[in-house]
Amino acid sequence: MTTSKKSLSVLQFKTGDDFSKNLDTLKTLVKRCEEDSIVVAPEVCLTGFAYERFDEAASFGLHALKELLPLSQNRTIVFTMIEKRDGKFYNFAKVLHRGEVLYEQPKVKLFKFGGETDYFEAGKMEDIRIFEIDGFKVGILICFELRFIEIWQKLKGCDIILVPAMWGVLRKRHFEQLTEALALMNQCYLAASDSANDDMAKSSAIITPFGVPYRDDRKNILCKTADIKEIKKMRKYMDIGL
Repeated sequence: MTTSKKSLSVLQFKTGDDFSKNLDTLKTLVKRCEEDSIVVAPEVCLTGFAYERFDEAASFGLHALKELLPLSQNRTIVFTMIEKRDGKFYNFAKVLHRGEVLYEQPKVKLFKFGGETDYFEAGKMEDIRIFEIDGFKVGILICFELRFIEIWQKLKGCDIILVPAMWGVLRKRHFEQLTEALALMNQCYLAASDSANDDMAKSSAIITPFGVPYRDDRKNILCKTADIKEIKKMRKYMDIGL
């Protein structure tokens, strides 16, 4: 189904040690989002990074996936989860759409200061692709990947960029600047979902092709509509070859 408008929702909530409670929170918030919307949740929101519980976290992710797929019949759900493949652990972005896994993408750039390089296997640059949701060209960046220009270039021409993140509060302004700049450079909508844990930046936002952010650290859900006409208008007005 092709459409000229698409509702975007970004979630902003805390991830605790109880995996089941995290899943319940995610499901509750997803159900509160508008039908037929794209819902973006924070990075590893089901388990956190849980380095001492990796096998448990990977197993729980598969269980959670089965529970979340039915909720994607009338909404698109985007989140990341710890997954074990061929004896190695990855941080995989999942896009659930119409009851199926429409797209998946492993995290390519791991954040060494958070210990990720010690525990995760990195994906490959060719794993990052543009895909479609109801006629919109969509791309994903996972948290730290925001800092890499070569990944920005792979998403050139996207209508919507989705960013699940667990971005630290010490670099809060960096998260805001990078997400706004990426929306401006690509003249597209950007939906960024960050964790609301006490040591995280929050700063979740939906940013327009003109670079205007809708952001509120007090809210669990932020909603705005992406309009393909606004993208075309911005690219016509400020023609930079997109």
